[in-house]
Amino acid sequence: MSIEKTELNNDISRFLTFYINNECYGLNISNVKEIIASMNITHVPKTPKYIKGVINLRGTVIPIVDVRLKFAMKERAYDINTAIIINEIDNVSIGFIVDRVEDVLSIKHLALTQPPKFGESVDTSFIENVAQVDKDVIMILNLKKIFEQDELIDITQIKKSQDDN
Repeated sequence: MSIEKTELNNDISRFLTFYINNECYGLNISNVKEIIASMNITHVPKTPKYIKGVINLRGTVIPIVDVRLKFAMKERAYDINTAIIINEIDNVSIGFIVDRVEDVLSIKHLALTQPPKFGESVDTSFIENVAQVDKDVIMILNLKKIFEQDELIDITQIKKSQDDN
């Protein structure tokens, strides 16, 4: 492989795109472990509302977060399009419920821009980049930054307590 080809490949990243409330979001595909259909979720008492509970996926207990609720959106009934994206954050698998999964896109780094600033009172730190693809704007998320550090610790503890049972 020539140097030119290698540089070209490094100028593109792949993102899994999905929808929440008719808005398109993306995740770097490198952290996505798998995508599964909505399944039975076991509720864990005394957890924040956005933590729907845990699932047992082939013997592994995985905490499940409803992204709509984490983003302070209205809860909606799950349907045939509802999916759970299993992502790895700090070596912990966490499932994220989304309205529907769309596609895997290869996006040139030149098409990625910094997210807009809305002032100090609006936290957009979890939006890593914004991509313009055709006529659509895709918000590329950093899932680790969606959570406060203590929330990630809580999610890890939920997984650990379920593993111990």
